[in-house]
Amino acid sequence: MKSNIIVGRSYEFALRIIDLVNSLPKNRICDIVGRQLLKSGISIGANVEEAQSGYSKNDFTNKMSIAQKEARESNYWLRLLRDSNQIREDLIADILIESEELSKMLYSIVKTSKQK
Repeated sequence: MKSNIIVGRSYEFALRIIDLVNSLPKNRICDIVGRQLLKSGISIGANVEEAQSGYSKNDFTNKMSIAQKEARESNYWLRLLRDSNQIREDLIADILIESEELSKMLYSIVKTSKQK
């Protein structure tokens, strides 16, 4: 059941990341960090989607584990943008929370999958 929720949330997160990266200031720092954020942020949903058609439990677990790592990486880039004052905190607070929640959900899914 959680994997159905994670499909939608990771897709919505990817859309939010695209919008955020598109709205970043046009400077060298934001170009580089934004590119990294875009890669990791949209990769979460791509790996979740791949996991849905995993050919084995191990394949499912592996893809979800990659998605969880990408969520943590996205959180890193978001914090870096915020803490380097490239974007106002109020503009990034909600998406930071969502990246943390996605990471926790994915961790739980991976942990449960490994136990079964």
